Amino acid sequence: MMKELSIASVTVVYNGADVLARHIDALKRQTRPINEIVVVNNASTDETLNLLRSRYPEVTVLNESVNRGVGGGYAAGLAYAALTKKYSWVWLFDQDSVPSDDGLERLLVGLQRLDGMSESTAILAPVCMDSQGEPTCPGLLWRDGNIVPVAGNPNTHITLVDLVISSGSLIRKEAIEAVGVPRADFFMDFVDYEHCLRLRRHGFNIAVVDDSLLHHTLGEPVKFRMLGRTKYWTDHVPWREYYKTRNEIYTTWQYFPEWKVRALTVYRLARHTLVLLMFGKRRLVCLRMISRGLFDGLKRRLGIRFPVVSP
Repeated sequence: MMKELSIASVTVVYNGADVLARHIDALKRQTRPINEIVVVNNASTDETLNLLRSRYPEVTVLNESVNRGVGGGYAAGLAYAALTKKYSWVWLFDQDSVPSDDGLERLLVGLQRLDGMSESTAILAPVCMDSQGEPTCPGLLWRDGNIVPVAGNPNTHITLVDLVISSGSLIRKEAIEAVGVPRADFFMDFVDYEHCLRLRRHGFNIAVVDDSLLHHTLGEPVKFRMLGRTKYWTDHVPWREYYKTRNEIYTTWQYFPEWKVRALTVYRLARHTLVLLMFGKRRLVCLRMISRGLFDGLKRRLGIRFPVVSP
């Protein structure tokens, strides 16, 4: 069964020349070969295109005229790989993510472990590890607006979840045909979680395969304790605070009319803002961006509001 599946990878790149070679080399080393490696180039202005042309002529490059963010990049890549080329599964990546050499093979073995649930599973996701070998970006449960991390299952190495990040996710073609591609008008942030919630609302399962590993770094997080729990904070540029706030508020108000769900979303946003005031480097600018994101999310104003001029 595994040999019969056709699989493409889709990597979204913006000015990624310094990290892209390590990523593509990892894709080429996979113990289960990838049928087609696709790179969506989001109008890079560095040496990304020259690198692809000179070192990786076999890679399919989809060039965007402007930076459409990860939302637009994943939408374009999945439209090509799943809807046009009809690959059975599509493996999504950010430019700086590096899968283990057997990462794809282990995801497919995980699919076999699901037995009767395999046909209804839309996403198989790896465990993300940081540069220190510590797990990061865990699979999450969505419980009426409350987002809860999930521990892995040591017995089956399969954990059913509701939310995973896009990078490293292996997505079934039929799921894309049923619910559509990620939202390009989100640009970035919460793109993956909205897509996961859409898949779950249509009855699809999402599984984390605990023995498939992905090296994925999220800046340089600060570790701290709050209310007896260990938390991590990664400082982002202010415009990302806008997109994170807007897209989460929009998703919650669109999908969940219950007051409890909306209240938990606002509480989570307030808690994030508090930590920003404690650790953020550009507090006032970030607060303004959060306020604008809240307003635009409630007003359903999407699209690219702040062009990106750096990675």
